[in-house]
Amino acid sequence: MKASDVKRGTVIENDGTVYQVRDIERSSPTARGGNVTFRFTLYSIPGGRKFDLSLRADDDLKEVELSRRQATYSYMDGEAFVFMDAEDYTQYLLPPEMVGDNAGYIVEGLEGYYVQVIDDAPVGLQVPTNVVLTVTDTAPELKGASATKRTKPATLETGVEVQVPEYITTGEKVTVNTLTGEFAGRA
Repeated sequence: MKASDVKRGTVIENDGTVYQVRDIERSSPTARGGNVTFRFTLYSIPGGRKFDLSLRADDDLKEVELSRRQATYSYMDGEAFVFMDAEDYTQYLLPPEMVGDNAGYIVEGLEGYYVQVIDDAPVGLQVPTNVVLTVTDTAPELKGASATKRTKPATLETGVEVQVPEYITTGEKVTVNTLTGEFAGRA
């Protein structure tokens, strides 16, 4: 595939590493005979390391077929997270380095997880934008606490810590935005 045909979200291989294209900048020089160049902002799969790549319009890139499989979290196998494909019940073993910070958003019975797969091998995990977690530890409600903007730290069932409003108590279910890692309301 030519560099000029690449779209955002395309998964490509470069120097043996697989990347997803997050952003594309096109620059055309004003001088005659100048080549149009494309600057790609790439993120490695797995790992999510940022990489910038500049290519001319007719440079070739190898597109990689990445599929997203809806899956549910089953159990832990040592340090690895085991997800089961919602359609064909294939089990995917995801090591902690592949899951990364998303580990705090993995709970049983929750829908909306997608395992990213290349050539039948899992390479990444997408978690839902919002997850509901139970507060396992937070300071008791302060007497006279109103619906003010004051917050306090709360530890959730997966070990994630978020700032919650003062009126939230231990045992309550809260919604957390997985993109920002912030409290998004009572569940």
